[in-house]
Amino acid sequence: MTDTESFREFVAARGLALSRTAFLLTGDHGHAEDLLQETLVKAAAKWRKVATVGDPEAYVRKIMLNQLRTWRRPRRLTIFPTADLPESPAHEDQATQTELKIMLRNALGLLSPKQRIVLYLRFYEDLPEAEVAARLDCSVGTVKRHTHDALKRLRTVAPQLLERMHP
Repeated sequence: MTDTESFREFVAARGLALSRTAFLLTGDHGHAEDLLQETLVKAAAKWRKVATVGDPEAYVRKIMLNQLRTWRRPRRLTIFPTADLPESPAHEDQATQTELKIMLRNALGLLSPKQRIVLYLRFYEDLPEAEVAARLDCSVGTVKRHTHDALKRLRTVAPQLLERMHP
């Protein structure tokens, strides 16, 4: 199997999961597509090396995290906070879940990329602080600081999330 075929097979198998990761890190579908595309371009350029590591997906995710940290142009979402939530549809459970998702997405959009990366790795990937520090090439203290600052910011900008999750 050629490198090109191997890469195509990898993208076909893991592309959707990588796309979800990119969305979780950026909070925006367009930015997620850009991040994933830039990541896959870098991975394809060195696919021979990537394919030989124990877990190519982890290597590609590391490329994605590094790519997000080095983006130069601003990619923040434009958020228009409002005190009034949209009208609730008839099915309340689905409406409640949608409201929570919107609130969380808006709140995450207010965090720095590093804070989103740390929260993603700590709470979505469920990695210990030491592993997050190793992946981000920083100290455990830096991971703790980013986690603390991000959670503090989320509590400040979206206290409704805690109220909804812990009535």
